[in-house]
Amino acid sequence: MGQLMAFESAARHASVSRAALEIHLTQSAISRQIKLLEEQLGTALFHRVRQRVVLTDAGRVYAAELRAGLDTLSNATQRVMTMGGIGEVLNLAVLPTFGTRWLIPRMRRFAALQPGVTVNFASRTEPFDFAREPFDAAIHFGADFWPGASCDYLLGESVVPVCSPEFKRRSGIHTREDLARQCLLHQSSRPMQWAEWFEQVKIAAPHAMRGPRFEQFAMLAEAAANGLGVALVPKFLVEEELASDRLIVLFREALITQRAYYVVVPETGAENRLVQSFRDWLVGEAAAARPRGQTKSREPAAAVVR
Repeated sequence: MGQLMAFESAARHASVSRAALEIHLTQSAISRQIKLLEEQLGTALFHRVRQRVVLTDAGRVYAAELRAGLDTLSNATQRVMTMGGIGEVLNLAVLPTFGTRWLIPRMRRFAALQPGVTVNFASRTEPFDFAREPFDAAIHFGADFWPGASCDYLLGESVVPVCSPEFKRRSGIHTREDLARQCLLHQSSRPMQWAEWFEQVKIAAPHAMRGPRFEQFAMLAEAAANGLGVALVPKFLVEEELASDRLIVLFREALITQRAYYVVVPETGAENRLVQSFRDWLVGEAAAARPRGQTKSREPAAAVVR
């Protein structure tokens, strides 16, 4: 292990002397460890260029693979340390804005039901392979399908046009037609959403796809609240801004998407008591938070609610 650590540090710093400082060994000791590793592998890992070391082609490949392995080992060690030999740990993959705006504010209630359980959060925006990622459950937006896992419905999405009160005054927005001439703010993964909204309300908007793009709804909402333009956002993700009047809903027309939010549990977690407890609690929280009458829809087309 000492040889691997010496090589990885020297490769990362491109310097034997810096590796020696990091690992608290002498430069000669680092050099000996690397030489022994090269002899075992039967290939040179570095070119020695004056006072520097430069990775060979084999060294670059080996360093990348080794770094990934050390990261995996480090993550596993941290998870075990988090467990501390007692209690249970739940590892969740969540959509960033859904996690910060909707899920985390409710986690105190889960903690009260499951005292002693440690819940770890990580951000994921795309489906992944549970066999390769160390997660017990995930929050997913899309269709109710995830290979090797079950999906339980949480919430649908009512997307509304919002802006700051100051932006509305400054821009003179009075009618839906006025929106077609404004700076439209977009969520990067949904570039067609403004065009869909204008189509649904039967307003011509040839420039509906123009405007700044933001990777997360939290960024999009903050941009709108700071007067950068008009955004289309899921209403339940901006309740705080609406309540404080940082944002206002311009018009009642809401685009109802056919996709929804789901809690996803891998097949391997079907018998895990803690995972099932979290899933049942989350499904209950979502049912209580849904607007009256909102249920999972299997209709293929979106609709406009007036």
